Formats: sequence, C-alpha cells, structure tokens
Amino acid sequence: MKEQVLMPQLGESVTEGTVVKWFVKAGDQVKKYEPICEVATDKVNAEVPSVQNGTISEIIVQEDETVSVGELICYITTDATGSEPTADNQVVDASSTFVENKENESSGTKKRYSPAVLKLAQENNLNLEDIEGTGNGGRITRKDILEILEGKRQVAATAVQEVEHSIVSEVPNSEPIQEVSKKAAQNNRTPSSNVSHDGDQIIPVTSVRKTIANRMVESKQTAPHAWIMAECDVTNLVEFRNKIKGEFKSKEGINLTYLPFFIKAVVESLKEYPILNSQWTDEQIIVKKAINISVAVATEKELFVPVIKDADQKSIFGLVKSLDEIARKTREGKLSMNDMSGGTFTVNNTGSFGSILSNPIINQPQAAILSVEAIVKRPVVKDNMIAVRDMMNICLSLDHRVLDGLVCGRFLQSVKEKIEGFGSDTKIY
Repeated sequence: MKEQVLMPQLGESVTEGTVVKWFVKAGDQVKKYEPICEVATDKVNAEVPSVQNGTISEIIVQEDETVSVGELICYITTDATGSEPTADNQVVDASSTFVENKENESSGTKKRYSPAVLKLAQENNLNLEDIEGTGNGGRITRKDILEILEGKRQVAATAVQEVEHSIVSEVPNSEPIQEVSKKAAQNNRTPSSNVSHDGDQIIPVTSVRKTIANRMVESKQTAPHAWIMAECDVTNLVEFRNKIKGEFKSKEGINLTYLPFFIKAVVESLKEYPILNSQWTDEQIIVKKAINISVAVATEKELFVPVIKDADQKSIFGLVKSLDEIARKTREGKLSMNDMSGGTFTVNNTGSFGSILSNPIINQPQAAILSVEAIVKRPVVKDNMIAVRDMMNICLSLDHRVLDGLVCGRFLQSVKEKIEGFGSDTKIY
C-alpha cells in the first residue's frame, strides 16, 4: 500500500521547508520513527521520521528544494505485515510526530505572513488580503507570490489594478500585465547594481541565514541600542584553570573552558539585577523568573543561539556539560526547537576568535546581551606598580526602552567583581 509523506510544520508560523539532505533513497527499507531526511525552516533544522514500516518507493522533493508545508515529499510503500490497514495511496503527514497547534486561517484568526512574503508583497504593491494561499491552513507562501508575479496565477482585481496602474503606464505599447509583472519582479530581485559577472561567487541564502538577517534587522530597527564596557583582571582565573584543566579533562572527559565561569558570573548578577532578565512589549515590561542563557555558537557557515535552561540552578560543572552538549548538537545539526527557544539573556563569547572589543546586537525580545572578549596579557598599574596581568573586556548592549545606564553599570560591575573573584577557592561542582 502506497502512502504519501508530507512536509511537516515545524513551528506555528512556519509555512515552508527545504529538504537539506535525504538519508534514504528509492528502494531503501525504513522502520517507523527512523529519520528519512533533514528539513530546514526559518526557525530550526529537524529530522523527519518515517511514520510507517515500509520501503521508500519514490522521492518527490530533491535536496535543496523548498516546498510548502503539507506538500508531498516522498512515497512509502508499507509492509504487508506489521502495519495498520490503510486505504491505497493514503496520506501520512510527517508533522504528526511533532506536537504543533496548527491555526485554521479560515476560522477568522489573524493571518500571519513570513518576512519573505511580506517583503515580496511590499516590493510589488500586492495586497495580501486579496491572495489565496496554497500553504497549510491557507497560508500564503513565497511560492504563491512568485507565481503571481510570473503570471502563472491571478489575484483579485483590486490587487492587479494596483500593480497595473503603478507599472503599465510607464511601459510603451501596453504589454500584458503578466509580462510586465514578471519583468518588474525580475528587476526588483536583481537590480543593475547587483548583477553578477563572470568569476563572481554566488552563495545561496539558506533559511538559517535569512532568519539571522531578519532578526538582526528587526532588532536594530526596533530596539534603541546603547552599550557600555568594563575591564576585568582575570589573572587568578587563568592560573586556577591552568592548574586544574588537565585533571578535569582526565576525570570528566570534557574540556574546561573559561565560558562556564563567565556564564556563572552573569547568572549570579542577574539574580541581583533581575530587570536585565526581561523583555519589552508595547504595553509592559516582563521580568522573567527563569534565567535561561542563550549562547551564540558559530559553525563555518552559520550562527545558532541555543539555550541553557535554568542556568542559575547549575554549578560550573553543570554549565560545562550543558555547553558541551549544545556545541555537539550544533556541530551535528541536531538542535531542536526546544534547544533554540526560551532564552532570557545572551552571553556571546567573541573572545574565542580574538576580539577584544565588540558591540553585539541584542537577541530580541531580550533586553540585553553581554560579550566576553579575548584574554590578553597587558601591563597594568597594580598597587602603584607596573605588573603584567591577564586582562579581558566585557561589553554589554542594552535595550534603552527597558534599561538605563545606572542599573546596567551596576550589573556590569557585579559581573566584573564575580569574574575577578574566581580563583583557587572556587567550587566547580
């Protein structure tokens, strides 16, 4: 019996996904819950499991191809035994393995549009209310917009008239609206200043890169950024870590880095100044009870920000284990939506690649982000004498709608004091 596997919905507002990699090919036997492909959306990468025992009979969507939620991605021919009776050619939605609350757009709830859809509609004067979406629950996808611009489908008359009025009047000989719309869309997507030439390298924009771009632009346009910096003497911490890191690695099998110490200092300071652990809404400021630390983790091509949940309840050793786990998941591409959500404050380890000063962009909807910079030996004045010490800068970017300089200055001083207080008597466990 032949069954369809559909593109799952991996988030409430997700409307499409890209098949990054197939783990199987036509003719392969699969077991129920065995991963068959990896899908990337603008929120997360996830593995799509098989929902039946059977054989992959046909792969419809190829790697790097983007399709809407609910579209067919492959066929599975189920085993004659070991599976529930089903009608021939039955549809099996892979998203049933993910717990999601799908909206019914026709029920009167407010429609949501992805940033890509909004951008295309605004650039081409299209009224989204006049467009019938083909995505899950009637959502409008990027494919819907492109088909309209290329003349492959029609929209309501009002929307067509707006486009026609804005561009046809400038075109000699009054070309058909479909051709004009197609040319206008092509011109908007590839302006003359951005035309590629022979020898140029073309890098496709992945869903993760699009998400980073959208969120960074949103953060800079929404939150009035300000920033302050403090200098830390970490000589005692450096000596302490150098003394115990070999024994720690032998005992635990994990490298002891500086980052867990810095996160520990931050979470203890957030307890003293909880307003830093808050979010802005148009009506109120929400001070979060849980302290969930987002940590920027970079790969060769992309940046992810997984979250250490309840970081204030963990020892330094607990933070070491959590950091090791999220780093491993990031490298293996196995971060889940739960791993990436719920952060209340971000710690950014820019010092790992040699930065000594930075002005990080706030990770919305959080109110602040702290960067820890590279540790460098410098001559400083200590006890009225010149001494060579291990020094490090810590930089705090803040949302000035929520936070003011006074409380942020006190918070930064608290972090500094705690970092400088680490030494031989520091408890790891």
